[in-house]
Amino acid sequence: MTMIGIVIVFMLSALDQTIVATAMPRIVAELNGLPLYAWVTTSYLLTSTVMVPIWGKLGDLYGRKPVLLSGIGIFLLGSWLSGLAGEFGDLPLIGGGMVQLIVFRAIQGIGGGALFTTAFAIIADLYPPRERGKFAGMFGSIFGLASVIGPVVGGYFTEHGTFHLGAHVVAGWRWVFYLTLPLSALSLFMIIAKMPPMTHRRPGSVDYIGAILLVISATALLLALSFGGHTYPWASAPVIGLFALSAVTLAAFIFAERVVRDPILPLTLFGNRTFSTSNGAAFLVSVAFMGVVSFLPLYMQLGQGVSPTKSGLSILPLMGGLILSSTISGQLVSKTGRYKPFMFIGAGLLFLGILALSRVTVDTTTLDLSWRLAVMGLGLGPGMSLYAMAAQNAVPVDRIGVATSSNQFFRQIGSTVGVAVFGALLTHSLGSAAGGLDLGQLEGLALKAGAGTGVDPALRIAISHAITGLFVAALFVVAAAVAVIVFIPELPLRSRQPPGEPTVAPEPSH
Repeated sequence: MTMIGIVIVFMLSALDQTIVATAMPRIVAELNGLPLYAWVTTSYLLTSTVMVPIWGKLGDLYGRKPVLLSGIGIFLLGSWLSGLAGEFGDLPLIGGGMVQLIVFRAIQGIGGGALFTTAFAIIADLYPPRERGKFAGMFGSIFGLASVIGPVVGGYFTEHGTFHLGAHVVAGWRWVFYLTLPLSALSLFMIIAKMPPMTHRRPGSVDYIGAILLVISATALLLALSFGGHTYPWASAPVIGLFALSAVTLAAFIFAERVVRDPILPLTLFGNRTFSTSNGAAFLVSVAFMGVVSFLPLYMQLGQGVSPTKSGLSILPLMGGLILSSTISGQLVSKTGRYKPFMFIGAGLLFLGILALSRVTVDTTTLDLSWRLAVMGLGLGPGMSLYAMAAQNAVPVDRIGVATSSNQFFRQIGSTVGVAVFGALLTHSLGSAAGGLDLGQLEGLALKAGAGTGVDPALRIAISHAITGLFVAALFVVAAAVAVIVFIPELPLRSRQPPGEPTVAPEPSH
């Protein structure tokens, strides 16, 4: 029952990242918020990313159950408020509907940061490392499944979910947020009723100074990466200032963590080679993954000239490969007790898949593209869980939460870096070939193409060439990830919980 509740929580977090994108054009049109379009996603990304290490530390100090319940509660509140955004006109202090949605999505992200991290940490508490592989593989499959069904469900309710409540019309896109409410309530009930309380034996306190410095540093970095090349040029004062603020507060954070009694992120963990290398590999794989996937729709819509709907469906082979390999690798890791061979296999397949993608042209058929995406998906599957598992297996049991949250933190930072860096490379490569188009103009062209407006053939070739150039750049990132994997020590996966694992207290009798 506990695992079912955790699976629902994980599905909630994964689904929220995919279901909203389909509804965004309708949301923007109704709330008149085109200039703030990107902030609906950015606000969630910011708060969920910066909260990940904090939730992980709180889970180590006070137990997973109260942290998970708090995260679900905040996520539920943010979902409900997001669905109500703009329903009652302007609000004091917040303003119009689009600003309301951005603020409420930020609240949702605060809770969402606890869901992924705590779900993986609870697996580590309940099961020994040798058994974690099959569950971690299952969670990777759930993420892939959410990536498939999220856009479909979001699109259906956006188109057909509008209904009348008396004289008032409730827009269909609001169901994108309301649909998570019953799932959140169900998971809350199951976890409250059935999840055993887990007491952690290590006393400690919250490192408030470290937490504040980490939040400022990560927020400044993410804002700089989000603004750079979009809202402001990379060399502009706001972007450089944000990078400088991030660097200064990071230095202050490192100093504070060296002297504080109970740091939120113990720097000694980075002296653990398994911890540091597995996080490094996860970071690099995320950079390559998001750098490729983020610009695939642009290639298909502007390079191949397919519709937005068809470009979305074309990602299905990638997700199918991810689900298959994640499930199989998890089962094999549990049977063999080894994880490093599957890291190599996954990274190798990822390299081959991206290499195949780098050979596509404007004349590549959808079927020809599908097998290339399927190979890439097969390579991504093992990485969904094995890097976190290696880090968990290598650290003391009272720091599993920090290890899990650190891995997730580096993944999310890597995803943001991948989108920003590859976007800058794309803009640079199009500087002369396509008349200096930036990403905003490319997205505008994609919208026009989806509405039936053709794209100049010469421009299609230039855009296709530039985007496939990004895939070549991603090969170097994956090669760097393989080099890091070489240095990941393969420690034996324990087949039972060692002494010192969090104590699972008996359930009270009723």
